[in-house]
Amino acid sequence: MKRPNFMALALEQAKAAAARGEVPIGAVVAQGDKVVASAGNRTRELADPTAHAEMLAIREACRALASERLNGCDLYVTLEPCTMCAGAISFARLRRLYFGAADDKGGAVTNGVRFFAQPTCHHVPDVYAGLGEVESAAMLRTFFGSRR
Repeated sequence: MKRPNFMALALEQAKAAAARGEVPIGAVVAQGDKVVASAGNRTRELADPTAHAEMLAIREACRALASERLNGCDLYVTLEPCTMCAGAISFARLRRLYFGAADDKGGAVTNGVRFFAQPTCHHVPDVYAGLGEVESAAMLRTFFGSRR
């Protein structure tokens, strides 16, 4: 059986977010070859500044697995997580983080505060940057270009 392309699924969630007028960011929580949860940004729709794709996918995965810990699960997200999302990734004990485009302004993994490198960070996932980077970055440029 062929392993699902989880980043492609995250990109689909990002496209759906853009279609709703949201910043096009998508996330997928996977466990082995199975999608546990997926989401796209919904901050405007829900009038909730915490409704980032990562946060929504983590919440859904925790409900689906009936646990506040997502040990053995991986997160695929189209944009480098912000500080809030990096904190949630750490607290959820996600095993791996795969992200597409780097975020020079709001990212907190390889940019900004570099949350996982801080001594107060209790759990550090394995981090893989640049997966689906070209498509993720192009989608964000198109989205923000159309609003200027």
